Amino acid sequence: MMYFERGGENEVLTDDDMRAGLEEALDKIGKRKKVLAVPPDITRFHSKAGDLTRFAFDYYGEVLTDILPALGTHVPMTPEEMDKMFPGIPHGLFREHKWRSELATLGFVPGSFISEISGGRLDYDWPAQVNTLLTEGGFDLIFSPGQVVPHEVIGMANHSKNIFVGVGGEGGIHKSHFLAAVHGMERIMGRAENPVRQVLDYAVREFGGELPQILYAQTVIGTDESGALVVRGLFIGDGRVCFEKASALALKVNFTMVEKPIKKCVVYLDPEEFRSTWLGNKSVYRTRMAMADGGELIVLAPGVKEFGEDGEIDKLIRKYGYFGTPKTLASVKENEDLEANLSAAAHLIHGSSEGRFSITYAPGFLSREEVEGVGFGYAELEVLLEKYDPSILKTGWNKVDGEEIFFVANPALGLWAHADRFGD
Repeated sequence: MMYFERGGENEVLTDDDMRAGLEEALDKIGKRKKVLAVPPDITRFHSKAGDLTRFAFDYYGEVLTDILPALGTHVPMTPEEMDKMFPGIPHGLFREHKWRSELATLGFVPGSFISEISGGRLDYDWPAQVNTLLTEGGFDLIFSPGQVVPHEVIGMANHSKNIFVGVGGEGGIHKSHFLAAVHGMERIMGRAENPVRQVLDYAVREFGGELPQILYAQTVIGTDESGALVVRGLFIGDGRVCFEKASALALKVNFTMVEKPIKKCVVYLDPEEFRSTWLGNKSVYRTRMAMADGGELIVLAPGVKEFGEDGEIDKLIRKYGYFGTPKTLASVKENEDLEANLSAAAHLIHGSSEGRFSITYAPGFLSREEVEGVGFGYAELEVLLEKYDPSILKTGWNKVDGEEIFFVANPALGLWAHADRFGD
């Protein structure tokens, strides 16, 4: 059921608008005795989920007893990050999601279903797992805010992904990522309907009754003419309709079809948001369908200091690198450590251009040896920041020293493609 909706390509919602909309929705669902908030973490800072969580905290007061950021495999939030994303909320309310433990298994999506939707490529069962806090915490409402935006694993991010992946378990995270990789990233990104979403829909349909009511607050974030972030939509409901409405708007707001393939693309990664290639490779994911064959992707990454957010996954990325689908799949078959970490294998596939264009990283805290060791080119950050000044360049086509480049100020906010590559 929908409890609030407002949005449009030219709509601009202020914080007061969002607060009023959320309060309208919460009034409609009635009083609650104990509420759990499951927002994204600091890596989704621009989603406005932090503000929505703060508004919910103001509304419910002591009834909102716990906040469980949907970390997935990310590192736990620091106190400084909590203050930045959730200002005014006591740190004592925050809980850490441990994706390898403290899990409740609600059931399994059968391998026969996985085989059907993957065209016979995979046939494993998929575990529908969530943090035990959701099942044992005595809550009568789960409030889950977040941004709907094109995504490399789930097509369009958020909704039940926040639950079954964001606070899900190791098996579900690994297997959902690998299903996406096998299906093909370029057949998933920007599409609300895809095999991974079908798995989550199955889990909601068959096992969702074991969870408290979940109220989703889905934002759509765009930019205005100056490049400033603006909220284009807010859709609040406890079913799938809020996600569908947000997805339809996000495709209009966050998807850019370029008129010609990009020969040189420069992407800037905000150091407060991107500190690993696990996250920073959105620069690869979100632009790959716009890149020309033989083109060059340059990633300005002042905050990048590691490859994986998780220590074990970081080791696997360093060991196997971004060397394309055939080599990665062979490594999965031949090596137990990678076979046991299929999300890492999926990430290695996603982060490779498959030899179609070059990828050059200019990181703040990784050496040339480390970067080249995983298959990327390396460049000095200071040199490239002087040439490609992110404070001057605007997202889109620019001229730098007489050369035409395409600049992306934040890859997390969109998807870019050329018509030749955005099809079946």
